[in-house]
Parts: sequence; C-alpha cells; structure tokens
Amino acid sequence: MKPIEIQQSRYGTAASRWAGVGPYYAMFPTSFATAAVKEYTKRGDCVFDPFAGRATSLFAASSEGRVGLGIEINPVGWVYGKAKLQTARYKEVEERICWLGKKARNYQVSAKELPQFFHYCYCPKVQEFLLAARSLLDWRRSKTDWTTMALLMIDLHGKRESALSNQMRQTKALSPQYAINWWKTRDLDPPERDPVAFMLKKIEWRYAKGCLDSGFGHIYLGDCQPILTRWKDRFLENKVKLLLTSPPYYGVTNYFYDQWLRLWLLGGAENPRSAVDSCKRKFENKQYYIRMLRQVFINSKPLLKRNAVIHVRTDARQFTRETTIEALESAFPGKKLKSEKHSMPDFTQTVLFDSKLVAKGEIDFVMW
Repeated sequence: MKPIEIQQSRYGTAASRWAGVGPYYAMFPTSFATAAVKEYTKRGDCVFDPFAGRATSLFAASSEGRVGLGIEINPVGWVYGKAKLQTARYKEVEERICWLGKKARNYQVSAKELPQFFHYCYCPKVQEFLLAARSLLDWRRSKTDWTTMALLMIDLHGKRESALSNQMRQTKALSPQYAINWWKTRDLDPPERDPVAFMLKKIEWRYAKGCLDSGFGHIYLGDCQPILTRWKDRFLENKVKLLLTSPPYYGVTNYFYDQWLRLWLLGGAENPRSAVDSCKRKFENKQYYIRMLRQVFINSKPLLKRNAVIHVRTDARQFTRETTIEALESAFPGKKLKSEKHSMPDFTQTVLFDSKLVAKGEIDFVMW
C-alpha cells in the first residue's frame, strides 16, 4: 500500500480525524481505549476517567455509543476534550477564523510589545492573530470558541513546515531562551504565514469526513480530588460501568510547565512557570502521589456500579506499579486484580525523561 493510501485509510472516518486532536504527552492510543470500552461495556453504559487528559477514553466511549464522563485539571487537555466531545459545525469555525483575521489588525501595537521569544517564534501576522484569539475567544463557554481554540492549539508550535511557529516540538513547548538560542545557532527565522489561510486549510481537512457530536460525552475542568468529594452523594451514584484511566506518571513531567505556550494562548503567563499546587506539578513527592492515587480511587467508588470494571494503565517502574496496586486494593478490596505488562521498544514518555530506567514500558491493571 502506498503512503497516501495508508493515510487515507487511517483517516478515512470522522472518528479517526478527531480522535487525535491535541498533541499531548502520555496519551494512550485510541485503539487501546476503544478495545477496553468494547470489552467491558455495552451501548448506553457510562465510562469514567478522573484523569481525562485530552479525553481519549471519553471520545472512544462516545464514538461507540457509550456515555463518556471525565475530569481534567489542565485547561489545554480540557479544551481538546471539549472540542472532540462537543464539536462546533464547520461553517461556524470557518467564520470564527475569518472574524479573528479581521480583528487581528487591532493587535499590531500589542504584538510589538510581546517578549522577545514571540518575535523569534512567529511572524508579525501570526502574533497579531494569536493575540486576537487569546483575547476574544470565549473558550470556556462557547462551543464554537472551544472548537476553534483546540484546532488552533494543535499547530501553535511544531515543525516549521507545517505549523504556525518556528521549528519546535509539537507536544512540548521548550523554554524561551533555549528556543531562541537554538534558532539563532541555526539561523532560523519564523515562517511567514497567513494565519487565516493556514487555519482554513487545516480545518477543511479536519472536517472533511464530518465530526462526532453525539451528546454522549462530558468533561469537567478542575482537580478531580475535590470534584469527586462533591460528587460522592450526587446523581452519579452507581452509574459507571467502566473506570478507564491513566493517572499522571510519578516524577515524569510537568504538564503545566511543558504546555506553557498553549496555556499562554488560553490567557496564561508569557513565560513558563511551575505551578504552586502539588497537583499541577511533576508529582515528585512520593507521599503526595500515594495519597492522591488512593483518594481518587476511593472517592470514585461511589460512582461505580457494583459489577463495574476498573482498568488502569500506568508505567512499569517499581514505585509507580506498587503504589497503583496499593491504591486500587485499598479502594476496591472485594475485587480481583490482574495485570499485564506492555513492552514499548520505540518511544515512551518515561524513557524521554529518564533514559536509565530499569523497568521500561507500561502496565495495565484490571479489576472486576
């Protein structure tokens, strides 16, 4: 099969084109989530993910006629999830992009006042367009705006041939001074882009097979620990058939720091900053990590049906593995537990941050 035929086959449906919305670390594959949803639930069942990320598990559930319900603390992942689960119509997004293009001229002065990084990263037209989007998109409340914002964030940074930015990683925004020095050394100027034409081409491809807005999915923005505490005695009691999740890996990455540029587009700071809250950092405190996992699983229990299945994927390092087992057995003492280790020979997030790991790969825990 030729490369173009493979791509057409891979992206031949609306679900396949929207499943991958949102470059993000620690994404488990949609195929894995879909397989779990099909194995442990039937149509109409509820699938819950307290660490929803970019809502892969919820999207898989909704795509298969289940109800996807989740919580995500990082606004970047939340916007991706909202756009996948509750997607605006193509025409509405197209009109919003054109409208932003007209408004962008009002941000010429503001663009000139941006920190040095932005001038090395983006051409002036793109800077103005991004400032307009940052100021005018009501991404928390408007379906059109959270869809537009999600699609804009995908290519906010990445390979300079196919993104709005100078050469960068797509999954992670590097620190400003490091990026500037790297671009200077290689004599790389930001690519000249017409942001409206660029985005219209991107969204045309994304919507070419339609979109999924089944109404069967919802993702809440916030820390799952206090949210679950509030939910314990509410209407969700005994509704969830499958708890499908991948908690943040211990000591691997700081999702807020690594996503600082997309968070800036959502109204955040102009430079990367480490959050004060432990739940928004790198999870390097072992005692906090143990308490966090235990509390989340215990507080999820009242939401589950008696015969619910719990499926958790995490990394295979000893501390993470043992902590996850302890937390699961504390929350669900009456259930059986099995595990399955997965070898990841190519690239894994844990190897990226620690190449000397003794136990590489991931492990699944299933309780029933």
